[in-house]
Amino acid sequence: MDLVQQEAEKCERLSGFLTMMSLAGGTGSGLGTFVTQCLRDRYPHSLILNQLTWPYGTGEVIVQNYNTVLTLSHLYQSSDALLIHENDIIHRICSQLVNIKQISFTDINKVIAHQLASVLQPACTGWHATEYGSNPLGDLLGSLVTHPEYKLLGLMNIPQMSDTSLQFSTFSWPGLLKHLRQMLMANSKMEAGIDWQVKLPLTGLLSAAKVPQNKEMHFNTSLANLLILRGKDVQEADARCFKEQALYTPWMPVDSAFNIWRTSTPFNKYEKSATIVSNSQCLLKPLDCAMRKAWDMFASRAYVHQYVKHGISEEEFLDSFTTMEQVIASYSNLGLYR
Repeated sequence: MDLVQQEAEKCERLSGFLTMMSLAGGTGSGLGTFVTQCLRDRYPHSLILNQLTWPYGTGEVIVQNYNTVLTLSHLYQSSDALLIHENDIIHRICSQLVNIKQISFTDINKVIAHQLASVLQPACTGWHATEYGSNPLGDLLGSLVTHPEYKLLGLMNIPQMSDTSLQFSTFSWPGLLKHLRQMLMANSKMEAGIDWQVKLPLTGLLSAAKVPQNKEMHFNTSLANLLILRGKDVQEADARCFKEQALYTPWMPVDSAFNIWRTSTPFNKYEKSATIVSNSQCLLKPLDCAMRKAWDMFASRAYVHQYVKHGISEEEFLDSFTTMEQVIASYSNLGLYR
C-alpha cells in the first residue's frame, strides 16, 4: 500500500484503480480481493474497476467455485464494477478466430489485452463529442454502472482474426454493427457461431405463456451498453440499432442506457473495429453454474475445513451464497417485464 501511495501521489488527478486478478486460485482471488478492500479503505472516493478472469468450466483448481463465489461476494462490497473475461471464451477465440493451434497463457493474455485496450485507449466520449475524454475510468463506469446492485460487465469485440485472414478481409460499419448487435442480443462473446434466430422480444407485459419462450430464445436483456467505435469514417457509422428500447430493461430509458464513444484512429491492425461493454444478463449462465457447483460441494462440506482452518467460517460461506443469489435474482429480473 505504501508503493501504491507513492504512485498515487505522482498523479495530478487520481481517477481510480484497475486491478487485474483471477477467480480460481488463492493468490488471484484471495489476495486480489484483500488488496481491493485495502484500496477501498485507503482511497474511499476513488473508482475501482476489477478485471476478473473466470476459470475454465472443466476446472483448474478443485475449489475454484468456492473461490469464485467468495471473491465475487466480497468484491461486490468494495469494487465499483467487475469486468469479466471467461477463459473458455478466450480459448475459443484463440482457436477459432485467431487460428492458434497450440494455445498458451501468453496467447490468452494477448486476447484479453487486445479487448481491454479497445476500451481503454483514448476516444471521444459522449460527453466530449469532439475531444478525447480525460477520465476514461470515470466515463466508463458513469455510462455502465447506474445501480449498485448491477456491477457485472461483459465485453464483445469485433473483428478479431489472424494476420493471414486479415489480409483478405474488408470491413464496413453497417456489417460490423449488425454482427455486434446480434452478438449482444444472443449473448455470443465471439463472432463465430452467432445465433441469428434470437430476435427482439415483443414490447408490453409478457404473459405467463410467453416467458418460457423468451427464456428458450436466450435473449440477453441489457441494463446499459457502451459502444466504442475506432477507425476510418467513424462519424458515418449509424448506431441507432443499439438505441431500441426493447434491448433494455423497461425501467431504464434508452437515452440513459446507451452511450457511444468514437475515434478516427484505427485500433491495432484493424482499419475499423467495434467494441461493446455491456451491463446485462450476459454473465448469468457462468455465475449460476459456479453457484450450483459450489452449493453441491458445500452441502457435503467438501474442503470447507481447509477454509475454516484459515479463519473463514461456514457463516461467511452462507453470507457469500446469499449475496450472489441476490445478484442472480436481480439480473434474472431484468427481462421479466416488457
